[in-house]
Amino acid sequence: MAPEWITSDTLVPYDRALAEMEARADAIRTGEAAEAIWLLEHPPLYTAGTSAQAQDLRDPDRFPVYEARRGGQYTYHGPGQRVVYTMLDVAARGRDVRAFVQTLERWVIDALAEFGLNGEIREGRVGVWIARPDQPPLPDGTPREDKIAAIGIRLRRWVSFHGLSINVEPDLTHFDGIVPCGIKGHGVTSLVDLGLPVTMADLDAALRRTQPWDLPTGQPDVPR
Repeated sequence: MAPEWITSDTLVPYDRALAEMEARADAIRTGEAAEAIWLLEHPPLYTAGTSAQAQDLRDPDRFPVYEARRGGQYTYHGPGQRVVYTMLDVAARGRDVRAFVQTLERWVIDALAEFGLNGEIREGRVGVWIARPDQPPLPDGTPREDKIAAIGIRLRRWVSFHGLSINVEPDLTHFDGIVPCGIKGHGVTSLVDLGLPVTMADLDAALRRTQPWDLPTGQPDVPR
């Protein structure tokens, strides 16, 4: 059975999303539910992954902070950012976690390419990055690069949940309350910040066109 595409048209509270992801992952593992791709937005919040460092939470009182129990460090979620939760059977896909994460990275890169952007991966830096030759270099002369997408997953008995987020048009000042993913120096960008008049619907269509999961692109959404 092909994974089910679910789209939420209103902001989804983080604790509700986490509970629903965990329940769906358990049901997938027992064969009671199909795999799922869930597209949504959250209200403004910060999440702490399993590697989060306390000093990277610069403004702990700005937004609610949630323990995400996924890989990675601190991440911001909020309106204007497309969150893509991937509840998929990694055991059926070869039990190769590294390859699974690389597939998520390639999916983001391919979707960004639909808008003429060259997303890149950097050794030692999680997520997808955009070179910014239009911006001044860092103080040590390193060329400036901005993060446009974050990736972090968790596995429970080889079923994944959490997933990725891509910045369409969030308030980029909201990232100031954390060191995103613990990476200092480089910045954060979005599709609109880069001068691309891309809507959430445009990105969703690009994600469907480039999805790597052998899903029928015409499969209807299940609203939530």
